[in-house]
Amino acid sequence: MTRIIAGTARGRRLAVPKGQGTRPTSDKVRGAVFNLLGQFFDGGDVLDLYAGTGALALEALSRGCARAVCVEADRPTAELLRRNAETCGWADRVEVVRGRVPEALARLAPGRFALAFVDPPYAEGPDAALAALGALLAPGGRAVAEHDARRPPVDRIGPLSLADRRTYGGTGISIYQRD
Repeated sequence: MTRIIAGTARGRRLAVPKGQGTRPTSDKVRGAVFNLLGQFFDGGDVLDLYAGTGALALEALSRGCARAVCVEADRPTAELLRRNAETCGWADRVEVVRGRVPEALARLAPGRFALAFVDPPYAEGPDAALAALGALLAPGGRAVAEHDARRPPVDRIGPLSLADRRTYGGTGISIYQRD
């Protein structure tokens, strides 16, 4: 079970796809990430790459972000994400972009996002998506990359510099700040 852990939608359950194709961020890791970022937000748009269930973006909305753009390549998972947004009452605040991350990033407006989540398959790693995020984040914006704890991304990628790095079992979290 995946649920929203804090904010206006606290306790709301989110649907998850069957099978092993999607690996939702655990409630424990998601809670830790938001403890590092700050518990609540005062607006700002959030970008969720490799969004899966949308749990990270929906958690950010529950905690005060204004709007979310979620990129998901798998059609059934993208539909499930739309349903999760509707369940939370945020169908009008969540844009689901179905497609591969590199192509979706090329279509997004520069400087729009205050916060971005990058949670690719561990074998792929977050480096390529992080490299493209420098232009999409507003100055001072933050990017959170989830990765295999044994293979963290580099400390600096374009205008993004590492602000914090933590491990939770086999999961690594790297938080970057845009210069």
